Amino acid sequence: MRRTHTLLLAGALLAGSPALAESTLTIATVNNGDMVVMQKLSSAFETAHPDIKLRWVVLEENVLRQRVTTDIATKAGQFDVLTIGNYEVPIWARQNWLEPMDGLPADYDAGDLLKTVREGVSRDGKLYALPFYGESAMTYYRKDLFDKAGLTMPEAPTYDEIKGFAAKLTDKASQTYGLCLRGKPGWGENMAYVTTLVDTFGGQWFGEGWKTTIDTPEWKQALTYYTDVLKNYGPPGATSNGFNENLALFASGRCAMWIDSTVAAGLLYDPKQSQVADKVAFAPMPTGTFKGGPTWLWSWNLGIPASSKQKDAAKTFVAWATSKAYVAMVARENGWVAVPPGTRESTYTSADYQKAAPFAGFVLKAIDSANPSGQTRNPRPYTGAQFVAIPEFQGIGTQVGQTVAATLTGQQTIDAALKAAQSATERTMRQAGYPK
Repeated sequence: MRRTHTLLLAGALLAGSPALAESTLTIATVNNGDMVVMQKLSSAFETAHPDIKLRWVVLEENVLRQRVTTDIATKAGQFDVLTIGNYEVPIWARQNWLEPMDGLPADYDAGDLLKTVREGVSRDGKLYALPFYGESAMTYYRKDLFDKAGLTMPEAPTYDEIKGFAAKLTDKASQTYGLCLRGKPGWGENMAYVTTLVDTFGGQWFGEGWKTTIDTPEWKQALTYYTDVLKNYGPPGATSNGFNENLALFASGRCAMWIDSTVAAGLLYDPKQSQVADKVAFAPMPTGTFKGGPTWLWSWNLGIPASSKQKDAAKTFVAWATSKAYVAMVARENGWVAVPPGTRESTYTSADYQKAAPFAGFVLKAIDSANPSGQTRNPRPYTGAQFVAIPEFQGIGTQVGQTVAATLTGQQTIDAALKAAQSATERTMRQAGYPK
């Protein structure tokens, strides 16, 4: 019965769409949980659209970014649908590398998309990708472990408090670690988190005139904190742990606390995927010495490269996968707690979602109030909270991410790492012609 409902719903999503020539769409996506669900449910799309076949290329996050960037920059045309972030969309739209998302079905309801997320994938008021899920960031913690230790998570924790909790909750004999954080190198992996840490310790990537500001006391303070808590209270092999690895660690009961994307909430509260679904609680991201700076905002989006020769079929699929009806399908198949979060007002006004997802209101507020254009302690010439919104940052962030990871393994001291990162970044920015 459920399967029949799914197929009927899939058929209704884009009823009345014009017939298309037989097409095979190659879709590049990331191996995150919500995208895995999309792939599994996509058979319903193919049943409803027998003239469109789907070929999936599912990649680890760093590899995905590298592959799709190379493909679109060289106009190789390997992919018809790309999974890309709100970092890439505006930059690639300016290069005319993405197909505008106009001509959407009448029932798509783009006005239902959350304003901050919609603006992140728009240029001059026009959508250049459609959001699959959106996120800010939060602190997850095990309330049972806090209760057992007689600890209380504050409504607005500081990093000093988090460190104290981590020290008390670490029990390496039982493989329970006080704090899990991203350590895997990559501009969207460890540097997404480290950038927010630097911000709240009063630092930034660049100052006025695009002066590189990495080898500074603020960065040193942030990296000292980061390496200290991970070496003393984090799991072993932290440089192998990105979002997915830490998600698995927390869900299996290995982390007392984890600071990361709000998208993990739906996965951690889902008893089908999490052993601690009835023990997890949440709080805002911690703050350091500087408060009120830029705040994390990310979305994974589906875009169509201008090089695709099957744009109409690709747009049909992208509209299906990001529609209100797709959200309803996930809810029917996997439960409301598992629906893609952070994209649609209608998800958050659903009484069923509010009942299933105790974090819903918190996440909506975090996304609605996200301030990636906010100012750092000192003036800065760029926007972005967990990234720098310039084309060169993908290379810069990846290189610095490797350098930061070396401090966790003991291959480099913090002072040496900061000096090396400063020099490499200055060189890249000079070659790129900054200030522009």
